[in-house]
Amino acid sequence: MPLVTGARAKTREGISENIRIEMDAGKPQKQAIAIALAMSRRAGNMNRRRLARKNAPRKKKAA
Repeated sequence: MPLVTGARAKTREGISENIRIEMDAGKPQKQAIAIALAMSRRAGNMNRRRLARKNAPRKKKAA
């Protein structure tokens, strides 16, 4: 069964399904997680905390 791709790969359910598919194919759990998260990144998933930090206003240093 092929891995979930596209917008659905970004969701928690899509990531979980990709992990399950990879583990059923005989891959170790850590490798299956890494593959699923890589697919999620390729689909445009970005951690909300990192996104908030990226878009936060910059603080000016005191002179």
